[in-house]
Amino acid sequence: MKKINILVLAVLLAAGTGCKDYLDEETNGALLGAQALSSQQGLEAALTGAYKGWANTWGTGFIHATAIAATMGGDDVTTHKASNKADFREFDQFNVPATNQRTQALYSGCYKAIQGANNVIANYKNTTGDAATINVIVGEAYFVRAVSYYWLTRLYGSIPLITQAEFSNELLTIGKTAPAEVYKLIEADLLEAEKLVPDTKRDPGRPNKGTVKAYLADVYLTEAGYPLKQTEKYALAAAKAKEVIDNKAVYGFDLLPTYAAVFENDPTKNGTAETVFQISTFQGNGSSTNANYGWSAMPGEETGWDDFFAEINFFNNFPAGPRKDVTFRTTFKKADGTTVSWEQSQTQHPYYQKYYIKGEVKNWASSVPESMMRYAHVLTIYAEAQARATGSPDELAYTSINAIRTRAGLQPLQGLSGEEFAAAVVQERAWEFAAERTRWFDLVRLEMVETVNANKHPNDLQPIGGIAKEDYAFPLPFSETSVNPNLK
Repeated sequence: MKKINILVLAVLLAAGTGCKDYLDEETNGALLGAQALSSQQGLEAALTGAYKGWANTWGTGFIHATAIAATMGGDDVTTHKASNKADFREFDQFNVPATNQRTQALYSGCYKAIQGANNVIANYKNTTGDAATINVIVGEAYFVRAVSYYWLTRLYGSIPLITQAEFSNELLTIGKTAPAEVYKLIEADLLEAEKLVPDTKRDPGRPNKGTVKAYLADVYLTEAGYPLKQTEKYALAAAKAKEVIDNKAVYGFDLLPTYAAVFENDPTKNGTAETVFQISTFQGNGSSTNANYGWSAMPGEETGWDDFFAEINFFNNFPAGPRKDVTFRTTFKKADGTTVSWEQSQTQHPYYQKYYIKGEVKNWASSVPESMMRYAHVLTIYAEAQARATGSPDELAYTSINAIRTRAGLQPLQGLSGEEFAAAVVQERAWEFAAERTRWFDLVRLEMVETVNANKHPNDLQPIGGIAKEDYAFPLPFSETSVNPNLK
């Protein structure tokens, strides 16, 4: 290998990517040096490579069932008791080893994104081109790095914190950084991104200023809970979410009129007004195909893979109405035309209809965009954070949560204390964002993991042994700890 390739390989090794992976991957986002990034085109290519870390089908990121599996410690999602779902079951049963291959996919994907973002941030000052466009590219790089670290520290706790683009020997023995320090970088990066990205998205799969503000609000909400417990951040979360709500027209955000419209799952449509941020996918490019929709979410009776489906108590306690009708699939049509109820199915569980492709297409692949945050998230962040910050929900808090409840066919909340209101919002988030990688993180920040897993339905997977705070985070992948003892 040439010298530059050796440097690339070393950095990729620090990020959990082996030599074979490097040779098979596109060069976008790799450490190519300042010269390659001296043009606007080169800088854009590095940014594109950063996004690719989040979206490599069957490889890294969020467009396959791995990220959903990682949140199975919540009470909304589970998996098959047998079959080939051992890695998935380990999440649901709080028995995740360092050798779990699904955590490797998330870990490597986020660090690949960070690698590309670091390249942009380290080299943009020497890039020639349109200054305004370069600023947007840099703003997006800060956003990508922040969101990647946000996922990493919530999943793993203490992690390697890498901000440099160039290789140094210290990377091979890097240690772990505690969440408090990681969150400082996340905040700083999002504040930089907030200054640089425009009000309008460059593309449906890119952030705008409202996107960045929404993520910053979410970060503040998380910091207010476990493990940091910086409760003063509730006020910051409410204030930042309010900036998005007050300027929703500027940013192009709004609630869609029906829940069915949110989950139309039409592969020909690339995003909606409710989409705060998404990963755009493309079935025509195998490595960019979304594999979350279709077979992954379908039962064996419908030729599906049974990767993930609803926990029984969660389904039973879910309030009736149009939202429940859209969220769940309760009868399955077999190949011979007969139907079977979920109670009589192979797994004896309801499934998530919200992950069916429009037209009930039976396939593992689609171009359905992968939604990462919706405007409904912003409304619930404001409602919960405002009530917790002040002790009493204000008019906007009620308006925000009741807009979601009305769409779901539920009666509006009224006359609640601050504590009662906040608890009601957390429960509303469970229903509204069922199987959307939200519930698990709510349970962790509010230290509710043990409680919601204490009385599982007998036909659901049960925790192996007791649940402790150590189970709120996963061990770093064995591929990391086996070559660097400082990461153990």
